[in-house]
Amino acid sequence: MKIFNTLSGQKEEFLPQDDTVKMYVCGVTPYSDAHLGHAMSYIIFDIIRRYLKFKGFKVKYVQNITDIEDKIIERANKLGITTGELTQKFTESYFADMDALNVNPADIYPRATGEIPKIIEVVKGLVDKGYAYPAEGSVYFRVRNAADYGKLSHRQLDSLLPSEPGEEKEDALDFVLWKASKPGEPSWESPWGMGRPGWHIECSAMSLKYLGNTLDIHGGGQDLIFPHHENEIAQSESFTGIKPFARFWLHNGMVQLDRDKMSKSLGNIITIKDILSRYSADAIRIFVLSSHYRSPLTYAEEILKAAEKGADRLRQTANNAAAGSQAAPEIDTDGYRQRFIEAMDDDFNTAEALAALFDLAREINKCDNEGIKAEEARNTLKELAGVLGLTLQLPEEAPVDLELLTEKINSINEKLAEAGDTTLDTSSADVETLLDGLMTKRAELRQQKKWQLADYIRNRADEAGITFEDTAGGTLWKRKR
Repeated sequence: MKIFNTLSGQKEEFLPQDDTVKMYVCGVTPYSDAHLGHAMSYIIFDIIRRYLKFKGFKVKYVQNITDIEDKIIERANKLGITTGELTQKFTESYFADMDALNVNPADIYPRATGEIPKIIEVVKGLVDKGYAYPAEGSVYFRVRNAADYGKLSHRQLDSLLPSEPGEEKEDALDFVLWKASKPGEPSWESPWGMGRPGWHIECSAMSLKYLGNTLDIHGGGQDLIFPHHENEIAQSESFTGIKPFARFWLHNGMVQLDRDKMSKSLGNIITIKDILSRYSADAIRIFVLSSHYRSPLTYAEEILKAAEKGADRLRQTANNAAAGSQAAPEIDTDGYRQRFIEAMDDDFNTAEALAALFDLAREINKCDNEGIKAEEARNTLKELAGVLGLTLQLPEEAPVDLELLTEKINSINEKLAEAGDTTLDTSSADVETLLDGLMTKRAELRQQKKWQLADYIRNRADEAGITFEDTAGGTLWKRKR
């Protein structure tokens, strides 16, 4: 199993330090609804975790919540509410979005405001060791004291621009660990006066507390490589004196709308709630997984529609009630399973893993059409789809509108009468009876090779929310979902 490590810039064989994979992924800053970029990142790391478990590893997964930050303070002040009220609202909204996307919850969700003692401990340790210094109530990290600063982003120190403003800093490159309080802002007592944590130190403190000095996997979006993750490495390794802080750094690509990165600053956000109102969770996952996780993901409605059709094909195959019964050898699924594993072992190549699932589904459908049992293969499809977080659950059936159905049958009868054919009985008020009659009439017309009339029945039924499925065992009717 090989994973691309941003730190080395190449694929490396993955083996954890012990029997539990220690995995940390940067979480949300909850001041607004989560968007498609969040969906992409957390779906990807959900699947990485699922696959590690599939391979037999135990996984301890920590994902932080940054519930104190400049944008949170600004938004709360604008709305006239406390930062706690704001972050609680959007944290709950985020959890609801993740549940709707079938993203398994992390083992621990530490919140920055709940980890102040640990954050202060780490900042004080850095000051004591000479890696950080107080200045006018704030504390800054001495970037030039970290000899290998820039190793994650592969940048030379002399080429860097100042990361943050601050006339009180010793060096323009230094970054803040603890911010002196300002009037009206939430703040906590510290050895340097009232203040609050800087963004970068939060993740170091939380990962060190819950996962120890060395992580197996640290993940996040590519936009976090510099300066956030670079700063995490510098402050964590300086505090503990232990290298590496994280053995594998995994970064997902960014969502793009046309050629622009989707971001709140550009105002081109598509929220998770918005996309879930139009597409299923399985479709959104297929959309994300059809590209390699390190590549940009381009949003387009036609791509989502194709993903929904793909999801529906897999769902229908997994839940086909017309499975065959002929005594015949089951499909040999070993080849499909091996393809799936080889793809995922190669830096989580989900596009190839999905291709194996669709090919297996095609083979199952062929058996179904020929009346051959394929239940073991169907179970394999469900198992491997589950590794990718696909539920393959059929959506709830939409109720049949009796009035609309009767209207469409009357239209069919007019067409049949024009053709001199016998019409359908509409005296029953029972949906099942009407549809059985419709299906029988269509089969009769097909047998007589009256294809236009048969197709007319199919089209009118479709308008009433009914689809016909022709199988080796006969024709079935289904409600649209």
